[in-house]
Amino acid sequence: MRTPDFWRAEGLASRLLSPIGALYGAIAQRRLRRAAPRAALPTIVVGGLTTGGDGKTPLAILVAQLLESQGETPAVLTRGYGGRRDHAAPFVVEPRARSDLVGDEALLLADHALTIVGVDRAASAGLAREKGATVLVLDDGFHSRRLAPDMTILAIDADYGAGNGRCIPAGPLRAPLDAQFAAADALVLIGDGAAGKAIAARAAKPVFEAHTVPDWQIAHELKGARVVAFAGIGRPAKFFETLRETGAEVVATRSFPDHHRFSDADLAELAELRRKHGGRLVTTMKDAMRLHHQGLDVCALPICLSVQNIEGLAGTLTDALARARVSRAS
Repeated sequence: MRTPDFWRAEGLASRLLSPIGALYGAIAQRRLRRAAPRAALPTIVVGGLTTGGDGKTPLAILVAQLLESQGETPAVLTRGYGGRRDHAAPFVVEPRARSDLVGDEALLLADHALTIVGVDRAASAGLAREKGATVLVLDDGFHSRRLAPDMTILAIDADYGAGNGRCIPAGPLRAPLDAQFAAADALVLIGDGAAGKAIAARAAKPVFEAHTVPDWQIAHELKGARVVAFAGIGRPAKFFETLRETGAEVVATRSFPDHHRFSDADLAELAELRRKHGGRLVTTMKDAMRLHHQGLDVCALPICLSVQNIEGLAGTLTDALARARVSRAS
């Protein structure tokens, strides 16, 4: 879906939709509080406050990398949003699989860790254990509560924060803000925006500050280059601004809904924009996953997270795993 502009600030549309948002929020709050089965393996859940664009997937990748550096074998579990819905059983995502079958985020995650797609989280957890995993990382399991977390980390976009502070469809929140904070153990604040800092202070939870960092080599290649940027993510404007910060000359932009499947007409439009502006087509890694088999010449700019107190976050994960293993042994 495309993020509505009125989700960022209070307005007439958000006020009119607020009764529906309040009902949605009440249901989501009850879901956050419900009991869930515990997996045999320690379970780290990564979530985002809003419907998309918080930085949840880069955070899940970073968590998996930190766990691997500690000698763990993480498995990332995801529903495979944007892929087929008729999979009868969970499965391991193979590199270079088709995004329309497994989902774009699953492909991106699979470049960094064992990744399993499945709607049934308990079955996915069992498959992960069979494949030798020692810890689970749930990329999108915070609000669904299909498995009980041993630690929950929330990603917050510091520039966007909680938007207008209302729940879907009146605003971007997937559950009331305080209910999400109550279910979280730690926050990762991405960026320097005042909005994110204000709500992080309200949470009264450990906060780790982070920034997005573009791949230095590709960023260097794009510096000074004319660029036609496009993205089908939660907040495309964030990506366009990142490109400008690398020094690229962004001569045109095109935004698509999150997880957008590019049609032949879309590809023709992008090719025409490239011809018209004489610029290089550049997109996100997530979008590139949906273009693997489309034959369009596109440059993808990888982005990762850099956490200011990375040792502190690593130590928090270590402590959570130790507590999880003690509780399972008792």
